[in-house]
Amino acid sequence: MDIYFAPLEGLTDSVYRRLHHQYFPGGVSCYFTPFFSPTVHRSLTAREERELPLAQDLGFPVVPQLLTKSAEDFLWMTQVIRDRGYSQVNLNLGCPSGTVVSKGKGSGMLSDPEQLDRFLEQIFSQACLPISVKTRAGFRSCEEFASLLELFNRYPLAELILHPRSRKDFYTGPIDMDSFRLALENSRAPVCYNGNLCSLEDLRAFRKAFPQCGAVMLGRGLIGDPGMLAPGGTDRKKLEEFCNALLEEYLICFGGSRNAMFRLKENWRYLLCRFENAEKLGKQLRKTTDLSEYRRITAQIFTLPLKPQLTPDW
Repeated sequence: MDIYFAPLEGLTDSVYRRLHHQYFPGGVSCYFTPFFSPTVHRSLTAREERELPLAQDLGFPVVPQLLTKSAEDFLWMTQVIRDRGYSQVNLNLGCPSGTVVSKGKGSGMLSDPEQLDRFLEQIFSQACLPISVKTRAGFRSCEEFASLLELFNRYPLAELILHPRSRKDFYTGPIDMDSFRLALENSRAPVCYNGNLCSLEDLRAFRKAFPQCGAVMLGRGLIGDPGMLAPGGTDRKKLEEFCNALLEEYLICFGGSRNAMFRLKENWRYLLCRFENAEKLGKQLRKTTDLSEYRRITAQIFTLPLKPQLTPDW
C-alpha cells in the first residue's frame, strides 16, 4: 500500500518536505504540495518559485496541487509544472476554508456539479499531465457523493483521493465510510483514502478492513508523529534533530525569529500530542515570543516520555 503525505497549508512546505525525507526516509511514497493558486498574471511569485523546485533536484516523488476554478489558469500552471519535471498534478476539490469556498474554489466547486463538469471537461481534454483529484464526499452532505462519483467517472482521473466528509463537516464531523466503500466498488480510477489515520494501529486496521485499497494519505497524524513510518518508529533523538533543523532553516527563510517560531508553533500543536504531560510546556510555548525561550521550552519537551503512539486532541 502506498502512503502519501497530505498537503497541509502552512505546514508541509518545501523545507518541511525535504527535511522530513532526510530524517525519516523510506516510509512516504509521495509528498503532495499545499495548493498553488494560479492567476491571470501568468507568473510565479518568489514564494511559489521556492515551493516548486525542479523535480530532478528533489530526490523523492512530489505531486504539486492546484486550487482554481479557472480551467485556463489550471492548464497554464500544469504546463509550468511539467516544464519543471513533475509527472502529475493534483486538483484540490477538498479545501473547506470559508475564504476558499466563498470564491467558488476547493470544496466550493462541489456545490455546482454542472459547472464542475464543464471545468473537468476542459482540463482533461487539454492538460499535458495526468490529473488526480482530491475531493470531499459532498458539499452539504455525503449523500451527494453518488452523483459526484458518476461525474468523476466520465474522466480519466489518475487517482481519486477521497476524504469522506462533506465540506460542512470540515475536519471534525463523522467519517462517512459508506462513501468510501462506494468509491472503492465503483470508481474507474484508483482510489486513495484520506482521513483520521493517525497511528500505525490505525493503518493496520485500515489495511485489514480494506485490503483492496492501494493507497492512503496521512496528514495531521504524520505532522504529530513524523517518524511514525520509520523503521522502529519514532526515535526521540532523530525527532529533536528534525525539529531543530526546521527551526534553523526557517530562521534563514523568514529572515528572523518571529515568523519562524510562528510557523513551528503550528507544528507543535500536533507534535505535543506525542509527549506525556506536555500541557504546561505547551502553554508556555504558545505564549513565548523570545527565541531563546522557545529553544529552552522545546528542549524541555524533548526530555518528556514519548507516548506509545500519537493521541490526537484535535
